[in-house]
Amino acid sequence: MSETITCDATRRGRTWVTHVARHGVYGQGRTLKAVRADTEQGLALVGVTAEVEITPTTPELEQLRSAEAARTEALTAAVLALSLRRVSLRDIAAATGETIRQVKLILTGGGKNPAHATAREAECTCVITCAEDPQSACSLSGERHVHPAIRDRPGAYGPCPEHPDAPGDL
Repeated sequence: MSETITCDATRRGRTWVTHVARHGVYGQGRTLKAVRADTEQGLALVGVTAEVEITPTTPELEQLRSAEAARTEALTAAVLALSLRRVSLRDIAAATGETIRQVKLILTGGGKNPAHATAREAECTCVITCAEDPQSACSLSGERHVHPAIRDRPGAYGPCPEHPDAPGDL
């Protein structure tokens, strides 16, 4: 089985029903496992060998998926906001009810949520805001980002490790 076909299953009475329009195949079953097997058999009859992924759909399940997506978006926003306030990972995890690992995933842009794509940008914060100190201004002025201190020169900062193409504060 080299191909995976994803199809929606809707409830009709006590039966789940699915339709693979591309191949003109219908499947049915009292359980999701049964409708998957029936759909795979129907595909085999038309010469298609594929694994079938069933997505059950009902108004209640769609509402649940929307609520989960909204929660994920709100969680990401909360984690990023707390991170910008220099809250520790342990405290962020405790405040949000998530594991430290999940908090780290959100901050590094991990996971499946597209909202996580901006997490990496927001993680790059903290030591100095260029716009506040004209002597340390770089091309990222006005955006919060990390500038590591230079050991031999107190108060001097090097290039931003998060934005290596930016000139930094040399």
